Amino acid sequence: MTGNKYVALNFSNTEQEGGGLNYQAGKPRRRLWRWWKQLSRFQRSVAYAGFFSIILLALYLFLPSPKPPSSLTSVTQAAVPHHLDSLMGGQKSLVSDIGLELESAFRPSRLEEYIKKVETTTSSNLILAPASVKLSPDGNELWMLNKVEVDERVDKHQESEVRDEAQGDIGLDIPVSVQLTPLSRKKVPPKGGVHFPGPTNERQEAVVQGLKHAWTGYRRFAWGHDHLRPISAKPQDWFSLGLTLVDALDTLLITGLQEEFDKARAWVEKNLIFDIDKDVNLFEVTIRVLGGLLSTYHLSGDILFLNKAVDLGGRLLPCFASPSGVPFSDVNLATRRAHSPKWSPDSTTSEITTIQLEFRELSRLSGDPTFEETAAKVSEHVHQLPKTEGLVPIYINTNTGQFRSYSTITLGARGDSYYEYLLKQWLQTGRTIDYLRNDYLEGIAGAMKLLARRTPRSNLQYIGELLAGGKDFKPKMDHLTCYLPGTLILGVHNGMPKEHLKFAEDLLYTCYQTYAQQPTFLAPEITYFQLQEGEGSDTYVKSNDAHNLLRPEFIESLWYMYYFTGNKTYQDWGWKIFQAFEKYTKVGNGYTSIGNVRNPLNTRPRDMMESFFLGETLKYLYLLFSDDQTILNLDEWVFNSEAHPLPIHEA
Repeated sequence: MTGNKYVALNFSNTEQEGGGLNYQAGKPRRRLWRWWKQLSRFQRSVAYAGFFSIILLALYLFLPSPKPPSSLTSVTQAAVPHHLDSLMGGQKSLVSDIGLELESAFRPSRLEEYIKKVETTTSSNLILAPASVKLSPDGNELWMLNKVEVDERVDKHQESEVRDEAQGDIGLDIPVSVQLTPLSRKKVPPKGGVHFPGPTNERQEAVVQGLKHAWTGYRRFAWGHDHLRPISAKPQDWFSLGLTLVDALDTLLITGLQEEFDKARAWVEKNLIFDIDKDVNLFEVTIRVLGGLLSTYHLSGDILFLNKAVDLGGRLLPCFASPSGVPFSDVNLATRRAHSPKWSPDSTTSEITTIQLEFRELSRLSGDPTFEETAAKVSEHVHQLPKTEGLVPIYINTNTGQFRSYSTITLGARGDSYYEYLLKQWLQTGRTIDYLRNDYLEGIAGAMKLLARRTPRSNLQYIGELLAGGKDFKPKMDHLTCYLPGTLILGVHNGMPKEHLKFAEDLLYTCYQTYAQQPTFLAPEITYFQLQEGEGSDTYVKSNDAHNLLRPEFIESLWYMYYFTGNKTYQDWGWKIFQAFEKYTKVGNGYTSIGNVRNPLNTRPRDMMESFFLGETLKYLYLLFSDDQTILNLDEWVFNSEAHPLPIHEA
């Protein structure tokens, strides 16, 4: 029997490594290729797309980004004043220290470096007095603005610095109309603050009692928190900055509630800390907190409030570090990182143009022009954008600096205070910046032409909205729009066209009707108007718009109209509204917004007392009922959008 014969082939490792026959090595490659050929065309397309996406993502992450375009003029380091030390607790200027270039406020590419540098400074950011100044024992002497005893050598040195800055080029390539005059040294709070006599008649006393009732509930159940829920007796926080307390500081002073003010001051000194890891809204914090601190400083003469304002102002500046210079809407006060809303790259037009009064006043008081220059450039940028007969859309993109196409045009929510601050900035600066006046005139003319309509039956004057970028008219008017009559008559008092007064009076009457036509005598948030004559009323309210938030805008306009005309009818209208607040919104621990003004038997209380009820509504009611309308002279003071009075500077 013949045995089996075998032939064995052995391949050495050396042969394989040297590139000889390697049958096994080829299998994985052929399997991978066979697998790829078996994929459908769609599957291979998805794979290609994923591969190229990874490549693009890697390029985006690791390649340096080009400098973003800016529609606002750059400010070089040389343009930054040497006295930026007042911003950071009397220390050396951070800008000069790190060689930071500014674009609008800060270049986005250097923002992180700026943040890190700021974090190494003192947390309090106090404005420190020169060593030669002899402070009073409480440390609150107003050393900054000609109100202290300093030796002659130091005083001359300070005057020389102001004079040299006025003569030199500050490095801003902006039109002559917005060039800044030397910082004023005249608007100084009188030592001991402004004296207010307290209530002088029954109506004022009733308002003060209402304020005490609201304040007692807030102090008991929400002290140091943003808002009070008066029905459930609980606090509510939005930014965790004590909004109600800070918003009401100057109201307490004006109404003569000194004891309540002193307790609030103690809280501000010990507990108002801005180093909180939380996003806040630039506009809301500016008008409520920054405006409230600046106003309280002027009315009280207490430098504590100015120190707090400077600290807050420095934390808000990074909002301006957008690619276009149009400020981001939100900023984290601790990290100083700013960003757009999470749902959109756009900011609101009224918000970015309703911060200039406060930032300008902060510069005038601190001696640091950075705040004013930064905010003023935003107004100048908006001035240069195309508009519809002077009217602006309500959204603007922070990346491009352009208005959003086809967005609504309105004098209500998101558009209102743009027009208000055009006039008030012009007044604040001694009526010296012409483009502000011209833009205001053009905007009001556009509103009268494109937005103003009258109802077919009652001939009520109202202001509607333009949709789709100005193509479609909507007969809808927010309660917020009722600020306009007050702004109009303030303008007329300062030389604006006389026809604005008739427009203001007619619009004010319509606003009054939004109250008077409701059984609660309280206005809804939004009112609609009939375009064509038919059965029923010229106005109607939708269910979702029937709420009342204790808003101040109509009361504000009543005060302005009474202030300039002396017509007591406006006081009577205000008293009826105050009585309605007392009847339908007053609860055991304060006042609450309500959900339905159309049914006095079912107002649907919403359990919320907004800070502006104490900061604005009650303040304007108190001023409206005053026997002495010169208590806050409107030739010397301008009120910000949250009813905080700031001084008017001389030209």
